Amino acid sequence: MLRTRRWLGSLLLVPLLGGCVSAPTDPPSQPQPAPVPPGAAQPPPDDTTATEQPSAAMPTDCTTDGDTPKRQLRGAWLTTVRNLDWPSEPGLSIDEQHEELADQLDLAERYNLNAVYFQVRPTADALYASELEPWARYLTGEQGGDPGYDPLELAIREAHERGIELHAWFNPYRVGHAEGDLDQLTDDHPAERNPEWLIEHEDQGYLDPGNPQAREWVSDVVLDVVERYDVDGIHFDDYFYPYPGDGEEFDDDASWQEHGQDYDNRAAWRRANIDTLMADIHERIQDTKPWVQFGVSPFGVWRNADSDPSGSDTQALESYDAQHADTRTWIEQGWIDNVIPQLYWERGRSGADYEELAPWWSAEVADTDVDLYIGQAAYRVGEDGWDRDDALSRQLDFNTEHDAVAGDVYYSLDSFAAEAAEAADELAETHYAHPALPPIATGAGEPPTPVTRLDAAPIDNADPDAGVELSWTVPAETRTFVIYRVDADTAAGIDDGAEEHLCALADAAHIVDIVGVPDDTDGETHTVHDTDTAADTDDHYLVTTLDRYRVESAPSPSATPTT
Repeated sequence: MLRTRRWLGSLLLVPLLGGCVSAPTDPPSQPQPAPVPPGAAQPPPDDTTATEQPSAAMPTDCTTDGDTPKRQLRGAWLTTVRNLDWPSEPGLSIDEQHEELADQLDLAERYNLNAVYFQVRPTADALYASELEPWARYLTGEQGGDPGYDPLELAIREAHERGIELHAWFNPYRVGHAEGDLDQLTDDHPAERNPEWLIEHEDQGYLDPGNPQAREWVSDVVLDVVERYDVDGIHFDDYFYPYPGDGEEFDDDASWQEHGQDYDNRAAWRRANIDTLMADIHERIQDTKPWVQFGVSPFGVWRNADSDPSGSDTQALESYDAQHADTRTWIEQGWIDNVIPQLYWERGRSGADYEELAPWWSAEVADTDVDLYIGQAAYRVGEDGWDRDDALSRQLDFNTEHDAVAGDVYYSLDSFAAEAAEAADELAETHYAHPALPPIATGAGEPPTPVTRLDAAPIDNADPDAGVELSWTVPAETRTFVIYRVDADTAAGIDDGAEEHLCALADAAHIVDIVGVPDDTDGETHTVHDTDTAADTDDHYLVTTLDRYRVESAPSPSATPTT
């Protein structure tokens, strides 16, 4: 069942939980208590049951339902270059851009996605307030044009309010097309201030990956975002060295002659340039905010078996040779936290079979700390081989045979409202019927502080179908809340610490919603409404917390409304 949500009230953020039903628009009929100032003690609602002790810690050896995984990355790319996804066109007002962005995130929430990869640096410019690079032209129509607000800050806030992670997506070296980008660079663009960094190749321009100053600049730009913004991840796509075109050679002769003397050939030197960038950025993120995940989405084929016996049984472009992206080394060295190969081919595709590549990548991450998510081609739905309603879900059907596949990311989010809408509906019914938590980040510690008291009361005593209001105090260092709904016997067992009952929370079958925590609300009261008409009157609720590493706390005491 899909979820709907809206915000109520002025002091408290009130997400609506439940299915495809709208929240009542009229205020509750019972008299409302006076608001309690933030930070003050919050009296429990009338008609509530609550206890003061958290339940036992979550067990780790439960038997779970493979059809409802609790941990699964479900993401989508939100593309800004050339206004492909957002904003729909340059020059929209702040309110129009805000509304469109909210609509995109609502779409992600509707399909129980838990991560959005927001393109913040499409052409060595910025969709955020930066002292290093100019504003991207896709906001106002002119590069350097101030949109009057900070889109990245807005996207983070809006995503987190919905319980969705926000990963900042960077194109490390692309500067853009000759027409529309290179001919409109502002004076403060890095390629204008450092023309020796720019290499024009066919109809596009790139910062030179072989120039150490350009490479350091890219790393500094990324760390500027890590330091100043509350992002959950940093993401690179497949644009390192350019894709082969009409045979024109990428003209990095100057940097090769100056910096390549320690390498036997130019290809090895180019790979080392990208390796250095990846290792440096990962190390700097770990030193700054180690919970921020660094990932990359390379072209789906590393090397073909006829080029390297350890490569995949494919006949396709090889990212190792074409873009000099040695993803295998990044995985082996731990320079990335996740890899999202772009497997934009259907099952059975000649030369690049999904059923060959998903297992190949699974083997690559085996016995490492690198998470594997699969890049899925939502944009291809409707094409030959992708013309069925299960075009996406059948890819995930195959994934379930490979435990190393920890999630999927779709290109692009906007496709879920367009050509892939019916396929996304099928996906929601077959694989995403319940919310899911993102995988735990490397470096995680002990579970965070749990909620110690949960209160539940009818939203409207006069209308038993109006739903349930839940409230609790926000523990320190909480990133996200997970809300569960179980039957009375299970709740009693969980409250008693019985492992067999705690195991009911080990998969996603009982998750009602995942909700974000507003900034600076430690110690304040958080309130949500469950308006799901399918809820039983005897249902009990529990709440857990997630920290920045995505570690889950012990469950709260259970609570159920009484009438």
